Amino acid sequence: MDRAGRDAGEPVRTWLELSTAVDHEAVEAVSEILAREAEGGVSVEPGFRLLDEGLAATFDAARPVLVRAWLPDAGAGSTAEAVERIRTALGHLQAFELRPIGELHVSQVRETDWAAQGRSHFPVLRIGVRFVVKPTWRRYRPAAGDIVLALDPGVAFGTGLHPTTRLCLLGLEAWGNEGRVAGARVLDVGSGSGILSLGAARLGGAMVLGIDTDPLAAEATASNARRNRLSRSIRSREGSVPTGEQPFDLVLANLVASVLVPLAAPLYEEVRSGDGTAGSGGRILASGIIAPREAEVRRAFAAAGFHLLRRWEEGDWVAIEAERVA
Repeated sequence: MDRAGRDAGEPVRTWLELSTAVDHEAVEAVSEILAREAEGGVSVEPGFRLLDEGLAATFDAARPVLVRAWLPDAGAGSTAEAVERIRTALGHLQAFELRPIGELHVSQVRETDWAAQGRSHFPVLRIGVRFVVKPTWRRYRPAAGDIVLALDPGVAFGTGLHPTTRLCLLGLEAWGNEGRVAGARVLDVGSGSGILSLGAARLGGAMVLGIDTDPLAAEATASNARRNRLSRSIRSREGSVPTGEQPFDLVLANLVASVLVPLAAPLYEEVRSGDGTAGSGGRILASGIIAPREAEVRRAFAAAGFHLLRRWEEGDWVAIEAERVA
């Protein structure tokens, strides 16, 4: 059996890679359209410029975001129909006069080439003051105080490239500086690659549970925990809320507004209650919120019982922090 899990002699699987360059405003809508058809997952790659011979990067908000998705190339009409449905839906988006959505490009890729092809898109990134996200195939010499997260995202979301992930790491770093993470029980909802679970464990989280409805993401979280020697601190499983666990001190939910709104009440039940006074309860950090939908998410969280605290923003994206006081 090879590294991709195939038996010797088994044909190499091929995929159709769909990609389009879009403005930040259209990222959420385009990603949702591709995700409806993409068995192989969706990735979001913000525009950035490489520095230091490709070992570091800086983000360029003026550049378009590249959204990719992968469909199994079955060579049948059903695949062509799926591609056409995506083209049609993207065309309908243009009617809403969103900022530019580029042409949909379709190419064939072999499964064995997939990971290597995507590696060029992931540089070493410093996020905040202490976090450094290092793809496993790149070299990095840590500076004093660095918290290095070695990551192999595979097809799971969460590389540090997208603003929603960076906003979560900034909020997590703030919690760490305030002494909230050390010894805490942490829940990572929609764990993806496990990047936030890794960050929470590195900051001293006593127990971190990562959950994701995608089994590939759940396995990616577990694999990255092993890679960072954090398996004793991080558990990963397929699923969503309610978890059936005791309430958590801290909850991370890097989802999207359309998911956060209906999950507001279930998420509230996952957060440890306080004694009725401000600062006594558990906290949640919710990200993946496009700015025009922030008010909707805030209303849903307030209705669930959360007391809203801080917010972080980057471009068109927002993350909010809330507390369960009682």
